[in-house]
Amino acid sequence: MKKLFYILIAAVVFNCGKDVKEPKVEELPKETTDFQWKADQFADIKVLRYQVPGFDALSEKQKQLVYYLTQAGLSGRDIMWDQNYRYNLKIRKALEDILKNYSGDKTSKEWNQFVTYAKRVFFANGIHHHYSNDKMLPEFSQDYMKALLTNVNHTLSDEVLTAMFDPTVDTKKVNLDPAKGLLQGSAINFYAPDVTAEEVEKFYAPKIAALDKNEPIELGLNSKIVKNANGELEEKVWKVDGMYGQALEKVVYWLEKAKTVAENEKQAEAFDLLIKYYQTGDLHIWDQYNIAWASNETDIDYINGFVEVYNDPMAYRGSYETVVQITDFDMSKKMKVLSDNAQWFEDNSPLMEAHKKANVKGVKYKTVNVAGEAGDSSPSTPIGVNLPNNNWIRQEHGSKSVSLGNIIYAYNQDGGTDRLKEFANDEEEVKLEEQYGALADKLHTALHEVIGHASGQINPGIGQPKETLKNYSSTLEEGRADLVGLYYLYNPKLQELGLVDDWKKVGMAAYDGYIRNGLMTQLVRLNLGDDIEEAHMRNRQWVSAWAYEQGKADNVIEKVERNGKIYFNITDYEKLHEIFGRLLREVQRIKSEGDFEAGKALVENYGVKVDINLHKQILDRNSQFKSAPYSGFINPKISADLDENGNATNIHISYPDNFLEQMMEYGNEYSFLPEEN
Repeated sequence: MKKLFYILIAAVVFNCGKDVKEPKVEELPKETTDFQWKADQFADIKVLRYQVPGFDALSEKQKQLVYYLTQAGLSGRDIMWDQNYRYNLKIRKALEDILKNYSGDKTSKEWNQFVTYAKRVFFANGIHHHYSNDKMLPEFSQDYMKALLTNVNHTLSDEVLTAMFDPTVDTKKVNLDPAKGLLQGSAINFYAPDVTAEEVEKFYAPKIAALDKNEPIELGLNSKIVKNANGELEEKVWKVDGMYGQALEKVVYWLEKAKTVAENEKQAEAFDLLIKYYQTGDLHIWDQYNIAWASNETDIDYINGFVEVYNDPMAYRGSYETVVQITDFDMSKKMKVLSDNAQWFEDNSPLMEAHKKANVKGVKYKTVNVAGEAGDSSPSTPIGVNLPNNNWIRQEHGSKSVSLGNIIYAYNQDGGTDRLKEFANDEEEVKLEEQYGALADKLHTALHEVIGHASGQINPGIGQPKETLKNYSSTLEEGRADLVGLYYLYNPKLQELGLVDDWKKVGMAAYDGYIRNGLMTQLVRLNLGDDIEEAHMRNRQWVSAWAYEQGKADNVIEKVERNGKIYFNITDYEKLHEIFGRLLREVQRIKSEGDFEAGKALVENYGVKVDINLHKQILDRNSQFKSAPYSGFINPKISADLDENGNATNIHISYPDNFLEQMMEYGNEYSFLPEEN
C-alpha cells in the first residue's frame, strides 16, 4: 500500500515516508463543537477520538454496508495480534482476565503500572512497540504478575512469562539488520522460530523463477513459513479452512452480508472475489479482486486483507488490516486535479526516459472519512492509503489513493507550535511553516501517493523490488515517493493548477520541514544510541542526509550552532530542488534496474546510523514538552439491531471515550482465534 502515518513533532505526519507538519483540512466536520478529542495518555502514547461527518446523511442501505464492513474488519482483529508475535494472544487474554476479574488492591503502584502496561500492549496489538518494534518491558515485577494470575486463577507458562519479562528474549518485532539475522532477530510470527532468511530465499527462488513476469502474484503474501516433519519448508496458508480459519470464517460471514447491500454490481463482484480469496487462499484470485476493487468507485469503500509487508523483514507477508471509508465529496473534488495531471508530472520528472511510464493509468485520489478500522490500522492509524500494491495491477488497472480527512482533522485538534519554535532555525522558518506548512504537507501527501507511487517503471526482465532490493525495498520505495513530492512541491505548476497562491513559499516551507524533521526532530522517537530500524524513518534520514552532503560544497543546507543548539538552515532552495531531482533519478534507477548493492549503500550509509551527540541534544531539548510522541484512536461504535437472519436495522453511531473499555469490549466480542495458531 503505501500508507501515511501520523506521528508528531509539532503535529507531524508520517506519510508512508514523510514526517512533517500535519496537513490541515479546510472543510471542518459538521459535528459538535464541544467534542473532546483527547481521551487518554499513558507512557509515550496519546489516545484521541475522531468523528464521522456525514454518517447520519447516509441512506439506510449505506449504513448497513458500513456496519457490515466494520464487523468484518473487527472479526479478523485477532489475526494481527498473532501475526505480531506467537505469544501475543496468550498474553492479551491473561491481561483481559486480570483487568476483568482481579479482586485485590487496585490503588497500589504496581497495579497502576500493570494497567499502563496493558494499555500499551492493547495499543500496539502485542508486546512490541507499534513504531520502534522494541519489546515493551513491564515496570512491575514478574512475581507481581504471577500474583495477579493466581488471584484470577489464570495460568501462563514460564516460557510466556520469560517472553514478557526477559530483556534478552525476542527483543525486536522486526529487525532489518542482516548482521543480526533478518528472521532470527525478529519476533514477528510470519516464520517459525527455526526458519532462516537464507532458507526462505532458497525456498522461493524456483517459485519466483516460475512466476509470470508480466503479471506476477504477490508470492507469500498470505501464509506463514514453517518446517514440516522432514525439516522442509512449507506454507501454512491463511484461509477459511487453514490457518486463522476461525476468524476468517467470521470475516467472510460479514462480507456476505455486505454483498447484499453493495452499491453497484462491480462492488458486489469485488466482494465475491474477496470472499473466494479468503476461502481458497488463491493469490491469483487476490489479484482479480484488486483489479475489480481498483477499477470501481463507490461512496462507501473499504480496505480488507493481508496488505502491508512492512512487518516482514523479507517483504513477503502481509499484515491483516481494514479501514471502512465514506467519501468526502467536496475535498475529493478539490484534489482530483492532481490525478488528472498525473501524466504531466511523469513526463516532466527528472527520471531517465527509459524509466518513465508512457501512460500513467487510473490514478485516483480522494478524501474520505473513516468509519472504523482494525488490525494493522488500529489503534495507530494511517492518514492516507494507496492500493493495490501489486505493481502490474497499478500499471495496467490503476490504483486508489485516499486521504483520511477526519483522522487528519482529529490529529490537528491536539497540536501546538512550541516544538516548531524550538527546532526551527529562525523566525522566518517559523512563519513559513505557520503560513504555508499545512498546505505544503497536504500537497506532499497527495504528490507522494498519487504521483510518487504511480511513477516510474521497472526494466523488462527485472524482478519485483521485494525480490531485487529485499530488506531495503520498503524504505527505498517510500523515499522515492517522498522525492517525487519534494521535487514538485517547489514548482510553479502547482500554482498553474490553482492548488497554491504562492508556489515558492509553499515549496520553501515544505523543504524546511522535511530537512528539519529528517535530520533532527524524528530522532525523539529513538532511544539514545539506537540505530534507525523503521523503514520510513530511515528514508527520511537518507533523503535528508544525502541532500545535506551533496550540497556541502555550496553550503546549500547550512549547519548552524547557536547557544549550544544545532539547527539546519536551507540557504539555496533552487539548488536543493536540483539535488532532490538527482536523488530521485538515482533511486528510480536502483528500483528499475534492481540494483541491490547501490540501494543497500544508500540506506546503510545515510539512513541507519545516528550522530549520538546530536541525538542527545535533540532528546534534551525535547524533554521540556510533555505531550506524548505517538497518537492513536478510539474507534466510533456503530451499533445495530439484528433480525433472525442477521440483517441490521436501526443503525446508529456513538463515540466511546474510554480506550481501555473499548479494548476489553473488542476482546470480549471479537476473539475468534485460539491462543496458539
